[in-house]
Amino acid sequence: MTYQGVIFDLDGTLLDTEAMARRAGEHAFQTLGLDVPDGFFDSLVGVDFDTGMAQIIARWPDLDTDRLNQLWGQKSRELHHQGIPQKPGVAQILDHIDRLNLPKAIATSSFRDSAQHKLQAAGLADRFDIVISVDCVSRAKPAPDPYLLAAERLGIAPTACLAFEDSETGAQSAFAAGMCVVLIPDTAPVSGQYAHHMAADLLAGAGKAGLI
Repeated sequence: MTYQGVIFDLDGTLLDTEAMARRAGEHAFQTLGLDVPDGFFDSLVGVDFDTGMAQIIARWPDLDTDRLNQLWGQKSRELHHQGIPQKPGVAQILDHIDRLNLPKAIATSSFRDSAQHKLQAAGLADRFDIVISVDCVSRAKPAPDPYLLAAERLGIAPTACLAFEDSETGAQSAFAAGMCVVLIPDTAPVSGQYAHHMAADLLAGAGKAGLI
């Protein structure tokens, strides 16, 4: 298939930040003396802040969420200050897309300030034509809105886009937008029901999708 554009998720797909987020969350809950059941952090992967907080409040309705977010944010900043690594193959796949002269975008569930900070810290701030953050859309993933808006801003049809994701929630979003979806699992288990291709890393996924 000939693609006219490529759209990436950010956390867990381009950047190795999902494990950091989990460590920060574990620290916050432990500090508050709360036991987190197995699989709970997996349920937060790929979802936006409001959805994640709703899940947390549903399980711990009396929780001081302001204190939780303060602790979580402090630990996240501490970890990010140590450096935000790229996932394997990021530089190579972005260089290859540039050689193909295809536009590139990001569709993320992070807020814009957070996304820009992480891209800057990882040395990727100037590598994308468009960054669609969760505050750009009225409906977050798994709704198709982030990917649809990214394609619109790139000026190409969603069906002509290749999307890279690490989470089931994100893959569902790109799939619903009509894109070819490459799913590269990160910290959370996935079924792959919304993926056209599954791979262990970006380059392998690009090969399966015919981009390389």
